[in-house]
Amino acid sequence: MKASRLALAAVLTGSLALTGCGGGGPSGGDGSGTARVGDDAPVQAFDINPRPRDQVRDGGTLRWGLNELPTQWNRNHVDGNLLMAAVVSNALLPAPFRSDEKAEIAPNPDYLVDARITQSKPKQVITYTLNPKAKWSTGAPITWADYEAQWKALNGADTAYRIVTPTGYQDIESVKRGKDDYEVVVTFSRPFADWQSLFGPLLPKSANSSPEAFNTGWVDKIPVTAGPFRFKAFDQTAKTVTIVRDDAWWGERAKLDQIIYRASEQDSLIGAFGNGELDITDVGPSAPDYARAKSTSGAEVRQAAGPDFRHFTFNGSSELLKDVNVRRAIQLGINRQAIAQSDLQGLDWPIALLNNHFFMNTQEGYQDNAGDLGAYNPEKAKQLLDAAGWKLDGAVRRKDGKALDLRFVVPTGVQLSKSEGELAQSMLAQIGVKLTIQAVPSDDFFTKYVIPGNFDITPFAYIGTPFPVSSSYGVYVNSPDSGKTWNANFGRTGSAEIDAAMQKAGAALDPAQAHADTNQADKLIWQEVNVLPLYQRPQNVATRDNLANAGARGFYDLRYQDIGFTE
Repeated sequence: MKASRLALAAVLTGSLALTGCGGGGPSGGDGSGTARVGDDAPVQAFDINPRPRDQVRDGGTLRWGLNELPTQWNRNHVDGNLLMAAVVSNALLPAPFRSDEKAEIAPNPDYLVDARITQSKPKQVITYTLNPKAKWSTGAPITWADYEAQWKALNGADTAYRIVTPTGYQDIESVKRGKDDYEVVVTFSRPFADWQSLFGPLLPKSANSSPEAFNTGWVDKIPVTAGPFRFKAFDQTAKTVTIVRDDAWWGERAKLDQIIYRASEQDSLIGAFGNGELDITDVGPSAPDYARAKSTSGAEVRQAAGPDFRHFTFNGSSELLKDVNVRRAIQLGINRQAIAQSDLQGLDWPIALLNNHFFMNTQEGYQDNAGDLGAYNPEKAKQLLDAAGWKLDGAVRRKDGKALDLRFVVPTGVQLSKSEGELAQSMLAQIGVKLTIQAVPSDDFFTKYVIPGNFDITPFAYIGTPFPVSSSYGVYVNSPDSGKTWNANFGRTGSAEIDAAMQKAGAALDPAQAHADTNQADKLIWQEVNVLPLYQRPQNVATRDNLANAGARGFYDLRYQDIGFTE
């Protein structure tokens, strides 16, 4: 089945990023695993050196670089919605569905025998048939009760659960046992098109049993697993996570003996890769890092059109940015084309601005909805600031004695973010706005700054999935309690109209209608000025040239049991 949209998440990769933006397969693709960015030449949909298992040797240790060490390992928790957490836990936790490089979704046979719509009217009903061999590391089987517990934790009914988003789960009326413990019957109160996006990653019933277990039970620990690898150890001093082959795994045996993940600042990771201390690490959209990695002996940089986009988030709860007209002025004062050209120079990647919050340039459904607010227009920006009462006083605008001085928060060690800040600093100075760049520790960037709203503007990347609206819903949904909590909406602005448009898109079972409804929501978000998209980010992953089945994955879900070395 082909997914019609993409989904969002954040991560730290030469550009910190989170998980969560979404859409369908590449438009303009020819079925050969390629896609196009704008009108440019084709780019790879994925680049992982795919090899059959019999060409991958048994054994060995893979050393994998991370640009942050998460503390929250429950990825359904707002603090755990990080790419680096996914890179580790995707080898450890169940995912009932898998995506290929074209964003086509199919059941993951290691966990799911079958899943289908068994009733569409009067209510949508999905029946899941679970793999009876699947079990948790505790020895307990994976059953319908785990699905029920996850629904209850994530549906938003109990706000003590600090969830990323209730999207999809809030539309479920019931999760019940079918003919036995391995049949799950899910009934929806209203249609939900992206139902395959739910229950992944699946956590055991114990993790969802109470708000305390959900919020704290996976902090600095991974207590239960159910994958080809199992958790072995953290080393907080060395900043490493070690996972090892799980001999109790019921699927195809993992090729590697172990994977050691090592966290460090982005600049240090590239140095470690060049010195032969790492086998794989994300380069990010940094031309110097790209060149350093590419020149490393016995290595290569794998590149693909990822479902990822670089952006600036504007904090609408900031005293200086709470006026939407001020946010619009700042947006108009930023030359996105100049930033994209600077970021992508030297990366062998086409430069095309991204003018949609849900769909990538390479995706079916993409439409340019930016309008006038997507253009660089410093004169209009000055007019808006004047009208909002921010009058030029020397080089900087002031209102009620306060200077329009914005904090641009960036993670240390990510030169790309610093360069973007310096470019924006120069641009905004031309309209009388001061931009102060504040560098903070990488490990604190999300948890202490982005998530709690401790910034005015901040840059990072959103990492997509094959489900655009359902995964990115939480990034743009309005506060459920008049601004007290925002969950994954770090821009802290929204509206009932945006929510209604996204809900309509999420309920549309016809792909064409879903695309139209999604683009209507996107037009409203451009007016709100929450996230300012810059460009579709290339995935650049440095690897040893003999590493198989890993690299720049695009929409493709890695099979960790197949990763290994060819010689």
